[in-house]
Amino acid sequence: MRVICFEDELVSQLSPITLSRPAYAIRCASFRWIDWLGELSRYHASMQLSGEVRSHLREIQTADYALDAAPLDLSEDAASQNGLLIVNARCSPSVQNFDSLRTMIQQDRPCLVREEGGWVIAAWLPRGPLQPGDYRAQLESALEELAVSESTMEMFQWPHHVVAAHMRQMHDSVSWRIADGDYQQREDGVFVRPGVTIGEHASIETSNGPILLEDDVRVGPFCFLEGPLHAGKRTRVIEHSSIKDGVSLGHTVKIGGEVEASIIEPYTNKQHHGFLGHSYLGSWINLGAGTCNSDLKNTYGRINITYGETKIPTEMQFLGCIMGDYSKTAINTGIFTGKVIGVCSMLYGFVTDNVPSYVNYARLFGQTSLLPPDVMINTQARMFARRKVKQRPCDINLIQSMYEMTEFERDAGDFEVR
Repeated sequence: MRVICFEDELVSQLSPITLSRPAYAIRCASFRWIDWLGELSRYHASMQLSGEVRSHLREIQTADYALDAAPLDLSEDAASQNGLLIVNARCSPSVQNFDSLRTMIQQDRPCLVREEGGWVIAAWLPRGPLQPGDYRAQLESALEELAVSESTMEMFQWPHHVVAAHMRQMHDSVSWRIADGDYQQREDGVFVRPGVTIGEHASIETSNGPILLEDDVRVGPFCFLEGPLHAGKRTRVIEHSSIKDGVSLGHTVKIGGEVEASIIEPYTNKQHHGFLGHSYLGSWINLGAGTCNSDLKNTYGRINITYGETKIPTEMQFLGCIMGDYSKTAINTGIFTGKVIGVCSMLYGFVTDNVPSYVNYARLFGQTSLLPPDVMINTQARMFARRKVKQRPCDINLIQSMYEMTEFERDAGDFEVR
């Protein structure tokens, strides 16, 4: 079976999350969609997974996710002769979506699922009917002939959907991990892998969900941990931390202070005191000591969020910030409710507006300036070295590409090189 995970035109609406990663690599409730697609190989031993992503991410896809682009001609592709599944990379990585995909494949008939607006979610062609030539043109023709099925599969259309889905799905996701994984139950509701250490005087609360700690997670003394919680490999929870209300931590994260209902991607540091709630943080972010965000309006009303010129009613009462990869905050930075911060930016003082990518944002002090890509490339090299990660040409190319792709964000502001 050949599986092709593709990005469609709406993936740009998920910026800044998807500036630096394929949409299938968005973490939500401890999973990424690529993780679930990999699970399909349990049921189809001959499965081959490939990806169709934006051009600036093709090197990253190969290097970080071990996926190749799908060959244009699938007529001689042995895997596709046993069935061709195409699936949208914007699918939310939920247990329910995975089950829907498995059900689709088990049906021995062609199937097409669209979301509202006509965008393709997934299509299943059981016996590879493609002829020699560009498979995409043939696929478009084949899809037009398929009967459309109603779908309950959840899709990401805007970044705040990731946070909303995370809160709904967290309990089911960690429960699936426990049922499927090889964890040791250390105490009631606490499941660990080898190498986990929990410091003295920890307070553990699992009445709302279990706590899962992957290999070599270290929890300092005097910490409060509340489930559902998932911490990836080599994560360090700093002493006196409070991690609660559904938190998903990627691998090699340093986390401290008070964190609730948030997603944090790998290699990000928030190790000092300060509050983070109902937020999404990308990778290689550092939050300075005392950084806090607001996730609730003073009126207790529903939160609106702005993406570019588009204002969206989220229908969410709690929503913090969305922060792209490589951004940093200075000490005592305050981020207002529902703000979007681009990639590779530096924040100081109060953040009362959305922040473009590649800027120094210090409006409180009357200062805003441009961060050139060479500065961020050098910063990236220093950060990688601290974590013993090798900086590769594809990492440097990504920094340069993201800068060029986000020029429009900075055009409306007065950002000069200083």
